[in-house]
Amino acid sequence: MFKMLISKFDYTLPKNLIANSPAKPRDHSRLMIIDGKSGKITHQRFFEIEKYLGDNDILVLNMTKVFPARIFAKKVATGGKVEMLFIEEIKPGIWTALTHPGLKPGTDIALGKQLFNVTGQKDVSAIIDTHLTKGEMMTLLTKYGHTPLPPYIESRQKESSLRKEYQTVYAKLVGSVAAPTAGFHFTEKLLSKLKKNGVQIEYVTLHVGLGTFTPIKVKNIEDHPMHSEEYFIDEITAERLNEAKKKGKRMISVGTTSTRTLESVSDKNGQLNLKKLSGSTDIFIRPGYKFRFIDGLITNFHLPHSTLIPLVSAFTSYPNTNKKFKSFKTSLIGKAYIEAIKERYRFYSFGDACFIF
Repeated sequence: MFKMLISKFDYTLPKNLIANSPAKPRDHSRLMIIDGKSGKITHQRFFEIEKYLGDNDILVLNMTKVFPARIFAKKVATGGKVEMLFIEEIKPGIWTALTHPGLKPGTDIALGKQLFNVTGQKDVSAIIDTHLTKGEMMTLLTKYGHTPLPPYIESRQKESSLRKEYQTVYAKLVGSVAAPTAGFHFTEKLLSKLKKNGVQIEYVTLHVGLGTFTPIKVKNIEDHPMHSEEYFIDEITAERLNEAKKKGKRMISVGTTSTRTLESVSDKNGQLNLKKLSGSTDIFIRPGYKFRFIDGLITNFHLPHSTLIPLVSAFTSYPNTNKKFKSFKTSLIGKAYIEAIKERYRFYSFGDACFIF
């Protein structure tokens, strides 16, 4: 790895291209096809991805499920309003949370009749003693919580609608504070059609937290502190994936979270290490990284200064292609973004997708 300025990953996006709701139906979003080797870019609708996938392909999706992690509470002492985004339980009853405004240790917070206590600080997060089991906390959040939409999305949907909208159709294991948004484009009908066409579909889990959505705020990107996120791969799934990889099948990750899971678990021989199938990862993929397991990536168009711009830049540059990375704007993926803006693609979480291979 080498030192790289965050300024090399800048681009300017017109605000009116930020999507505030998903396409309807979801698989009618736009799809940019990016051939990393030839540099060719073509435009499709997402449901047309079936033309590019067949019985030699494996799709790996992240089946994490978003919980209503955002609450609005009050300080007991002053009655002042507090917004809290609960990230994860780090010990029984003890959670990390982002708060606005910031809270000092010793502050008591009330949500209805429930009292929380701020006991400390961990990096940018407050440490909160909820005095609840995880099950009780999830029940409380289900009752009082709000869907943790990213701040750039302006939605007027009711909370009951958002809980369905900001979720993949295959979401199963609760634990994320942000959705694995590349999966938004898949409908049950499309997944069924792909299976009939011989595409093998597998699932892993990475619970999306601060590691995925915390922006880079340092001058040199290698100085960015990546937060750990919890992942899990079923052993039988891992064995199937390893067998498929040995047979030379094309491994396509749906989203950067699936990518980071697979790359965290893979070894130098391009196989998943069966002794590392659960744990936490703080992997930060950037130009210079050699991908060991995945051969293709389906992903959305990402924010400037997010850690995901370096990830997609790495996938389309040396040593994964023969083109060395100099800057985002001059790279293949940067040119694809420029074309996406010109063609008025919809960006970010509810936006359109690209398939890079």
